[in-house]
Amino acid sequence: MPPAAPSAPRSCAGIVLAAGAGTRYGKPKALAENGAWLRAAVTALRAGGCDPVIVMLGATGPDPEAVALPPHTRSHWVADWASGLSATVRASLRAAAAIDSRYVAFLPVDIPDIGPDVVARVLAAARSSESGLARAVFHATPGHPVVIENKHWDAISELAVGDHGAGSYLGTRQDMVCVTCDDLATGADRDFPEVGA
Repeated sequence: MPPAAPSAPRSCAGIVLAAGAGTRYGKPKALAENGAWLRAAVTALRAGGCDPVIVMLGATGPDPEAVALPPHTRSHWVADWASGLSATVRASLRAAAAIDSRYVAFLPVDIPDIGPDVVARVLAAARSSESGLARAVFHATPGHPVVIENKHWDAISELAVGDHGAGSYLGTRQDMVCVTCDDLATGADRDFPEVGA
């Protein structure tokens, strides 16, 4: 009897963090630049190897029609989004667990220069490491995306409080793989509209 074929590796769910109100920007960043940032984040995750891609919504309301979701993109409304980033992170991990993903890749909506090449590089590093933890680093500064294997999700959910998401847990890990991506993007987030835009 031939040996059983090895099972295919489970997927990485791409999570676009887009639930916030964007107070400094002046509106939810899911709506920024007529949805261009949202489309860029979805494209980066999908083309970088994530399937499915889930957009976490909050301040825009529960109706996904309120934002211009790209085709074949899932959305999840975080009812308690206003309590802080931790609510969105916990909801993200529950959504990924429900579809049996092995990894999640977190990407905030307000880093529009992150492309698929950055996501693919960080995801490959997480998949090849024993820890299952990897994050992009730009000029020695930790950034996004962050890829996390499911064995860490319960601990992250327990430690996430208020505006502290996965960082409360990840900051304690010495086995995080830091992936230099200076050659691919700036990794800079955008808090304010461009002057004259």
